[in-house]
Amino acid sequence: MKKKTTISTAGHGSSDKKSPSKRMNLYANLAQKYKTKKDKDARERAEYLATLPKHPVKRFFYRLHPKRLAKYWFSKRGGLMALKILGVSILLMLLLIGGMFAYFRKDLDKIRPGELAKRVQTTVTKYYDRNDNLLWEDKGTGNYQLVVESDQISDYLKKATVAIEDRNFYNHHGISISGMLRAMLSTASRRQVQGGSTLTQQLVKQVFFADEAGDRSISGIPRKIKEIILAIEVERMYSKDQILSLYLNESPYGGRRNGAESAAQTYFGKHAKDLTLAEAALIAGIPQNPTYYNPYNTAGNKALIARQHTVLDYMAEQGVITKDEAEKAKKIDILSTLKPQTEHLENIKAPHFLLMVRNQLSKELGESVVGRGGLTIKTTLDWRIQEKLENEMKSFFATGRPDSVRISNGAATVEDVQTGQIVALVGSRDFNYTGFGQDNAAVSYIQPGSTIKSLVFAQLFDKHDSKQAYGSGTVLADENIDKLYGATLRNWDNKFMGAINIRRALALSRNVPAIKAAYIVGDGSAKPVVEGIRRMGDTNYCRQEENAGGYGLGAAIGACGTKQTELVNAYSTLARMGVQKDVSSVIEVKNSQGETLKKWKDEGKQVIDSQSAYIVNDILSDRTPGLHGWMGINGVRTSAKTGTSDKGSQPKDLWIINYSPALVMGMWLGNSDTSVIGTSASNYGMPVIRSVMEFAHTQVYAKEGKWKSGQWYERPSGIQTVNGELYPSWWNKKQSQSTEKITFDKVSKKKATNCTPDGAKEEIEVTKIIDPLTKKESITVPSGYDANAEDDVHKCDDTKPQIGAISYTNSGKKYTINVDVTAGTWGLSAIEITVDGKSIKSSEITSSGKQTATVELDTTGAHTVSVTVRDSAYYTATSTGSIQVN
Repeated sequence: MKKKTTISTAGHGSSDKKSPSKRMNLYANLAQKYKTKKDKDARERAEYLATLPKHPVKRFFYRLHPKRLAKYWFSKRGGLMALKILGVSILLMLLLIGGMFAYFRKDLDKIRPGELAKRVQTTVTKYYDRNDNLLWEDKGTGNYQLVVESDQISDYLKKATVAIEDRNFYNHHGISISGMLRAMLSTASRRQVQGGSTLTQQLVKQVFFADEAGDRSISGIPRKIKEIILAIEVERMYSKDQILSLYLNESPYGGRRNGAESAAQTYFGKHAKDLTLAEAALIAGIPQNPTYYNPYNTAGNKALIARQHTVLDYMAEQGVITKDEAEKAKKIDILSTLKPQTEHLENIKAPHFLLMVRNQLSKELGESVVGRGGLTIKTTLDWRIQEKLENEMKSFFATGRPDSVRISNGAATVEDVQTGQIVALVGSRDFNYTGFGQDNAAVSYIQPGSTIKSLVFAQLFDKHDSKQAYGSGTVLADENIDKLYGATLRNWDNKFMGAINIRRALALSRNVPAIKAAYIVGDGSAKPVVEGIRRMGDTNYCRQEENAGGYGLGAAIGACGTKQTELVNAYSTLARMGVQKDVSSVIEVKNSQGETLKKWKDEGKQVIDSQSAYIVNDILSDRTPGLHGWMGINGVRTSAKTGTSDKGSQPKDLWIINYSPALVMGMWLGNSDTSVIGTSASNYGMPVIRSVMEFAHTQVYAKEGKWKSGQWYERPSGIQTVNGELYPSWWNKKQSQSTEKITFDKVSKKKATNCTPDGAKEEIEVTKIIDPLTKKESITVPSGYDANAEDDVHKCDDTKPQIGAISYTNSGKKYTINVDVTAGTWGLSAIEITVDGKSIKSSEITSSGKQTATVELDTTGAHTVSVTVRDSAYYTATSTGSIQVN
C-alpha cells in the first residue's frame, strides 16, 4: 500500500492568498447553507400550510384569528415584514409628497412671496384739492383697507393678536406640525373644526387664496400644500414684525373693514397706533369670525365681549400684560365708546365734483383700477372757492327769492383761465336736497340760450374774407328773415330793431343778427359754426341733437343742449385770447405703489385769432345797462353774457357767464323737471356770481399773484378802431360800405324835411353798408339817430315865436332895452339881445313876457339893437331896432 505524500509550501515564499480551490469551497459552503435554509423554510411553511383548512375562504379567515395574527406579527418573521412595509410606506410617502410639492410648485410661479407686501395695500382712494386739503376718503362700496407702517400699529394690538391667534408665532418657521395634527384630529373626530394655521399661513391664505379659503374638503388639499410652501418662503424672506404688520393690515375686522387702521378709525375714531389695551383686545378678537363679531352686529356683541375677555386672559397667561391690567380692561364698557356707523358718502366734500372725477377716471384708467382703490388723487379744486360757492348757493335759495319765481335748482362752475382747470363746482342747490340734490346739472345737457352767441360772433370776426370782414361796428340788420331761416324767427321782445351793429346786437341779445352770423360762417349750413363751437371747448354741443337726427341754424341761438363745464371752458378760450385747453379736474393720480397713472399737462392750441377773441371780450365788458342791467364784479373788470331758453314761449332756463383774464364762472338756474319758471331776467343769479367772483379774485387769486386789480387783456397788434368800434387787421373800411352826409333834425333825430327849421338841422356823416346776407342797404348812424325815418316833430303849419316892439329908456349913459316875446306852438327856450353886434344878454327863458337888458353907451349916434328868440323846437324869430345917443 502506497503512502500519501504531502508537500508543504510553508517557508518557501508562497502567497497567503486562498487558492482557487479554497475559494470555490467557500462559495459552495455558502450556497449549501442558503439551500439548506431555504429547504428548511419551505418544509416549515409546508408543515404550517398542512395545518390550515384546505378551503381557500376558510383558510383566509383562519389566518385572521387574533391570536394567530398576534403570534405572527410578534414573531421574528412578522417583525421583519413590518419593517419592510414601514420602509416602503415611508419611501412612497416621501415620493408622493415630493411629487405633489413639485407639481404644485409650478402653480406658485405667479404667486411670489416677494409680492406679498405689494398685495397688502390700501384700497381707500384719497381725494385732495389743489392745495393738498383732504376732500374725501373713498372706501368704495365693498370691502376696503387702510395700510400703515408697523410703527403706526399699537403694540397692544400686536401682542393681543399673537396671543389669541398664534402664541408660538415667534418660535416657528411658518408652519406648526403640532397645530396641523391637532386640527386634523379635531376635524376627523367630527368635533368643532379647529384651525391649525399659523399667522403666516393665515396671511398667505388671505392674500393669495381668499377665494378658496372656505374649501375644507379633500379638494382643498392642493391649496393647503401651496399655502404651506408659501408660508415657509414668506418666513424666509420677511422678518416676524413685517409678517405681523402685514397680517394686521390685511385681516378682516367686520363689515367692509380690512386692516387694523380701518377698524380703529371706524370703531373708535382714532389711528391704530393710539388704541388702548381694551380697544386692541376687542379688535384682535374679530378676525376669527368677522361677520359675527362685527361690533355693529348687536346680535354678536355678547360673544364679542367674551372673545375680548379671552384675548385679555391669554395675554395675561403669556405674560405680555399683568392680570391686573387684564381685569381693568375688562371693566371698561367698550361698546359704549363705539362711533356711529357712517354711510359711504358721509363727510365727502364737493360731492358733485368728486363723483364726477371718479366717473371720469373710471373711463380713463378703467373700472378695475379705480374700483381696486388705493389711489391718491390731487384734483384741481380750490376748497376755499368751492366752500364760498356752496355757501352762496345755499344762501341764495334760502332767501326764498328763487321759489317766488318757481326756480327750484341751480348749478355753477368756476374755471381757472390759464390752465382750464375747474376750481369750484356745484351740481345742484344742495347735494342733500331731497329728490334731485345728487343729480349733477353741471354735466347735464341743458339749452344755453343766448350765451352761445358769443362763440358764434367770435367765429364771424375770425372769418378771413378778402371781400368781407367783420368787426364790432359791422351792421347785421335785425329784420325779418323768416324766408331765409325757413321758420318763424323772432327776438325775445317780438320786435325788430333794424340796422344795428354787432356790438348792440350781442349786448341786447338779438336773435336775427346771430342767425345771420352763423349763416355767413357756414355758408348757409349750421355744421361749421357748431364744429367751431366744439373746437373752442364746448365739445359736445348739439351732440344729442346730432345723434337724434340733426340740428339747424337754431344752434346759433342756443337751441341745442350743452354741458355747463364745457360751455365755461369755451368761454375760457375767449379769455385765453383764442387758445383752447381741455377742461380738467385732476392734476395727478398715483397708485398705492406711488406710481403716477395720470398727470395734467399744460397743452393748448390756437383755435381762433386773438383779435377775434379780444373784440368779443371787449363787447361783453361794456358797462352799459344792456338787457338786464350791468353784470360786473365789484373791483374786478369782467365780461359777461346771459342767456335764456324757452319752452312753449315761456322761460325755462336762465344762464350767466362772467369772466376775467383769470377766472370764468358759469351759472344755471331752472328746474330739474324742465318746467317753466316765472321770470325771464337772465341775470337773476347775479348775486351769487358777484359774491363768488369777487371773493375768488380779491381773496384768493390776488394773494397768490394770479390776478391784480385792473388786469385786462393785452390788445393784439393789428386791431383797428373806427368810430369807437373794433375791427380785426384783415378788415378793410371799403368792404361793402361807403360814406355820405345826411341832414338830420336835432329834435327827432330823424332825417330833416322841408318843415324842419334851419336851426334844427345838422349834417352828419353816415356809413352805408350792404348786408352781407340779404344784400339790403343799411345805414350806420350815431346812437339815437334814425336814418330810416323823417322828422315827425315839426309841422309846416307850426306857429313860430313872436317879438313885439323894441323900446328903451336911459339914465345917463345907461340904456335899458325892453321887448315883449310870445311863444308859438312850442315853448320858448332861449333869447339873445345884441347891440351893434355885441351880445349883452344870452339866457334861457321858459315863458312869454317882457324881457330886458341894460347896456352902457357913450358914443353919439344910432346903435343897432337885435333880438332873437328860440323855442324848444328850434323855431326862431328875430327883430331889430335902434338906440339914438345924442
